[in-house]
Amino acid sequence: MADIVTPEVRSRMMAGIGPKDSKPEMIIRRGLHALGWRYRLHAKNLPGRPDLVFPRRQAVIFVHGCFWHGHDCPLFRWPATRDEFWRAKISGNVARDRRVRDQLLTSGWRVLDVWECTMRGRGRRPPEDVLTECVRFLEGECRHASVGGDRTVIGEEKAAR
Repeated sequence: MADIVTPEVRSRMMAGIGPKDSKPEMIIRRGLHALGWRYRLHAKNLPGRPDLVFPRRQAVIFVHGCFWHGHDCPLFRWPATRDEFWRAKISGNVARDRRVRDQLLTSGWRVLDVWECTMRGRGRRPPEDVLTECVRFLEGECRHASVGGDRTVIGEEKAAR
């Protein structure tokens, strides 16, 4: 399918997508704050500048966009144009995410990945459910977990919702 906007307009649109304050991130931030959780934002002293940092809990939360981070879900689809560029870009993002997660885990931090599909699309879950998963992670001892649209993955263990 051909793009409906010019390459210049598409470039400007893509450049306008920032790494901070996305709608899913704001839902998590506001919800956790309302529940009494306090955190730091985008800590520059940590690998990957996690979206939310809970120093007392030695925990961080990343809120990932499914497209930019190559999540295996219905929201992710490889672009039809510039195949080589997008495969290199998204594969690089995935490799960087893995490297950052490993660095954080090695230095004693616990890591939670919350995916955009948790709050958008067919597999979306009520915000209260996503916040419950975040609180469960923060209060627990799990080293790494991932919350996606239809499942929560704790380490290698998978739990259907």
